[in-house]
Amino acid sequence: MIRNQDHLALLAAFDREMREHARPDGPDVRVERTDDLVRQLGTDQDWNGVVWSSPDLDAVRADAAIAAQVAHCKALGYGEFEWKLYEHDRPADLGSRLLAAGFVPEEPETLLVAPVAELPTTVRLPDGVELRTVRDEGDVDLMARAHELAFGTDSSRLRHQVLARLRDDPDHFVGVLAMAGDEPVSSARMELYRDTGFAGLWGGGTVEAWRGRGIYRALIAFRAEIAAARGYRYLQVDATEDSRPILQRLGFTALGTTTPYVYRRAS
Repeated sequence: MIRNQDHLALLAAFDREMREHARPDGPDVRVERTDDLVRQLGTDQDWNGVVWSSPDLDAVRADAAIAAQVAHCKALGYGEFEWKLYEHDRPADLGSRLLAAGFVPEEPETLLVAPVAELPTTVRLPDGVELRTVRDEGDVDLMARAHELAFGTDSSRLRHQVLARLRDDPDHFVGVLAMAGDEPVSSARMELYRDTGFAGLWGGGTVEAWRGRGIYRALIAFRAEIAAARGYRYLQVDATEDSRPILQRLGFTALGTTTPYVYRRAS
């Protein structure tokens, strides 16, 4: 558990390592820096958006930065792009300014962080379920199927991104499948962020019939063990309200909230 006195220091380290000095998360992706922003841009199948804004951003510069981001991404032809807003970002009314510029807020998530060394790594699974890492295109197809069954959303972007990571940077990516026989019942990912102390947990969606049996916790433990073996200090999650209580019981600490503000091009 992170002590209160370490909270601000860890949040500052997260802002510095994961946001201000963000690295591209895919082979077709680039990170661009301006005086006030850091953004990631790639293809339409990649995540595109703002990951960091200057902590001394004032109202006038904020409006100018928002307008410039909209114009830049429109010029690139993106169907949508995101401004990832954290609750401590400035100015305090940045969310309202994004809203006024046409961005739409999605559900807030909780930024959770835990020291890897303090997390359980014992994997306990229900009878008939086993975990395996994602290694090839067939496994990616199973991961995409698990994602669609768990979340009810299209998985084409996920499939594109996972295939690219396996092809171009497998040492900094881990995909995990939970299989009940030949059927995928859950899947998850871990990004091992290069030259940082952080590894990020993503996914973890479980097919409805298999929920409540400990698969989500097993996926956390499985990835925590890998992160520990690779020398990472912290695991980070942007948690929904469904997963937040489970993660906090496992030892994760909330550092604040983050809200995706999404700009979608008019059709």
